Amino acid sequence: MKSWNIASAGRAALAVAALALGAGALTAVSADRAQAQDYPTRPITMVVPFTAGGPTDTVARLIAESMSRSLGQQVIVENVGGAGGTRGAGQVAKAAPDGYTILVHHIGQATAATLYRKLPYNVLTDFEAVGLITDVPMTVLGKNGLAPKDATELVAFIKENKDKVIYGNAGVGSASHLCGMLLMSALGTQMTTVPYQGTGPAMNDLVGGQIDLLCDQTTNTTGQIKAGKVKAYGVTTKTRLKSLPDIPTMEEGGVKGFEIAVWHGAYAPKGTPPAVVAKLNAALKTALQDPKVIARFADLGTEPVSQDRATPEVHKAFLAAEVAKWKPIIEQAGVFAD
Repeated sequence: MKSWNIASAGRAALAVAALALGAGALTAVSADRAQAQDYPTRPITMVVPFTAGGPTDTVARLIAESMSRSLGQQVIVENVGGAGGTRGAGQVAKAAPDGYTILVHHIGQATAATLYRKLPYNVLTDFEAVGLITDVPMTVLGKNGLAPKDATELVAFIKENKDKVIYGNAGVGSASHLCGMLLMSALGTQMTTVPYQGTGPAMNDLVGGQIDLLCDQTTNTTGQIKAGKVKAYGVTTKTRLKSLPDIPTMEEGGVKGFEIAVWHGAYAPKGTPPAVVAKLNAALKTALQDPKVIARFADLGTEPVSQDRATPEVHKAFLAAEVAKWKPIIEQAGVFAD
C-alpha cells in the first residue's frame, strides 16, 4: 500500500511539474504576443555594415523609409563600416533581441563564414532571418581613358598587363572584392588589388583615374555609367539589363560562366520573439510592393525579390546554401582575413 502511495505521489508530482512547464510555456508565448502587439513603441535602428553612399546603404534606406510607414515608428539607418561588414554584423549579433536593432547585409553575410578565420559570431546561428530583399547585378567598370574599347579587349589587356592593372574594391569581404576574385579566377591571372574603406572611396578614385578597374553593384554604378564618368565593359548577368541595354554581358565579351548577383537580406539578433520577427517581415514585404521602392530599384538596375522569397524560412535556407556554395570558391582562391 505504501509503495502504491509513493508511486501515486510521484505521478502526481510529475503531473504538477508538467502543468507548471506548460503554464510557463504559455506564459512565454503570451508575453511574446503581448510584446508584438505593442511593438514597436520607439524608433528602430537598421544597421548597414558599410559606409554611407554604398550600394547596400542605398537599398537599406529605400526599405527603411517604407518600413517606417508600415511600423508607425521611424527606422533609422546607422552605418557601421569596417572589417568587410563583420563589425556591423557583429554589433547586431550582440544586440538585445527585442526587434529594435536589425541588420541589412548583402552576400558578404554568407562569404564571411569562410573568409574570416576569427569571426566573432556564427552567421547561421546568431541571427534570425527576416527576409530577402533584392538581387543586384554587378558591372565591370574601367576609368575613362583606359585603352580597351570593349570586354573582349579588356580580357586581353588584363592578361597582357597582369599585376600592372590596378583593381579597386570596397574592402575585404565586400561584393566588389568577391567580383574581382571571381574575375581573376576566370581569367587565370592576377591584378594588383587595392582595398578601400567602402564603395564610395573606390568609385571616387576610379572616376579620378587613380585605379583602372572596379566591379560593383548597379545600385552604385548605374548613375556613374549614365553620366559618362566611367567606362562600362560588361554586366555580370546571363542576359543584358533593361536599365543598361547597351552594355553586353561579360560572357558576350568572352568570359565564360562569369555570373554573380549580390543579394541582400534583413536580420534580427538570435532570440528575437517570433511574433516580432513576423511583424518586421510583414513590413518588409509591404516595402517590397511599394511602387516607390519598385520604381527606384528599377532606376538602379534591380528589382525586389518575389513575395515567396521574402519569407524568414526561405531566407534562412538560402543563406545556408550560399555559405556552402562560396566555401570551396574562397578556399580555392586562398584568400582569408583575420
